[in-house]
Amino acid sequence: MDPIAADPAEGFVWVWLPGATDPVVAGTITRTTHRYDNAAVCTFTYDRTYLSRPDAVSLFTPELPLRPGVFDPTQPEDPPLRDRLPIASCLRDAAPDAWGRRVLNTQLAEDRTVELSELTYLLGAGSDRVGALDVTTSPTAYHPRPGTPATLDQLLEVSAHIERDEHVPAELQHAARHLTGAGGAQPKALLADGDRSLIAKFPSIAQTRSALHAEAVAMLLARRVGIRAATVEMVPVKGRDVLLVERFDRPGARTRRMMVSALTVLGYGELASRHATYPEFADAVRTSFTHPDDTLRELYTRMVFNICVGNCDDHLRNHAAFWEGHILELTPAYDIAPSPRAAGPLSHALGITRDGRNASQLHLARAAAPDFALDDAEAADIIDHVTTGIRLGYSEACEQARVSAADREAMWGREFLNPYLQYDEP
Repeated sequence: MDPIAADPAEGFVWVWLPGATDPVVAGTITRTTHRYDNAAVCTFTYDRTYLSRPDAVSLFTPELPLRPGVFDPTQPEDPPLRDRLPIASCLRDAAPDAWGRRVLNTQLAEDRTVELSELTYLLGAGSDRVGALDVTTSPTAYHPRPGTPATLDQLLEVSAHIERDEHVPAELQHAARHLTGAGGAQPKALLADGDRSLIAKFPSIAQTRSALHAEAVAMLLARRVGIRAATVEMVPVKGRDVLLVERFDRPGARTRRMMVSALTVLGYGELASRHATYPEFADAVRTSFTHPDDTLRELYTRMVFNICVGNCDDHLRNHAAFWEGHILELTPAYDIAPSPRAAGPLSHALGITRDGRNASQLHLARAAAPDFALDDAEAADIIDHVTTGIRLGYSEACEQARVSAADREAMWGREFLNPYLQYDEP
């Protein structure tokens, strides 16, 4: 990878405006000398030329309204509704997450002069990141990183080197940048296949079960029960299966869609988000989303489905919305990853009910139905539709996901439709 600048003081945010095929400079991120929560505080200022554009949109109005001035994330304009953060949450959404930071850390560890601020990671990541933002060192000319494509074979090999904490060989350094743009903690990379933009998810050397196959089955079943979910396929690469996920933030013709995480929508910091709930998300849908009635039903169905497949990693970064400057639109579902389990309790990252109860049980989903503008009969119909669809579609989904006969038997009744979901204990 290209060297990462030591102690970067500023970076320039480029944005693909709705329908545009090339980015424009939106503003400047500045790393200050102040610290918050043991992290360097990064402010943001819109570029004057950007503010003068008739087609300019805010990067996210609740945080960065379209106006002059310096935005300090430790001094939010609406303190009762938003955590103080070291960087605006909508900018943090464009930064590498746990896996991407691990990749970058393999290089940063060799340079003790680098300040590990959010700006460091924003500048270090590849340009083909999730959403429609990029951060570079130039305010005048846009130069994407990296310029060299990588094959699935190369990406899988680099991923294994990173997981083993090994030095990445020089001939594979160009491929490493492709591993920095997607979120989550598991090995993955961003790549193009003809006209398709994809996320490739790789099997982890630390996993003792077929997590990727379980995720593929869940994603396929989600579409079967009517959830708008990203398209996936499992492909063999060098004797191992890799999960390919079609990106929904790349509509085609070199355009990109702006996105914000549900963490940003609800105004939470990472730690405080442990207290977030699905009904809170539903409140935001009512006030700020397109087609709120349909979106509430979709969100409720996703919550029920997550219970039925044991996806307890349903935190606010695993939900997102498109943003085009005025109103939010729920993105297709992604990262539906069943948790490894045998029997007994399972708790979700998001509370199922408004009072924070998060046991993976369907009676809690029925109790929460009014928060989604649903009565009990409507909730029961959705639950029946989801559970029936999983039962009827499981074998076909396993076939499509290249799941072995042994794993099919092992996952059924454990990850998928575990009896615990039918219990009534809180």
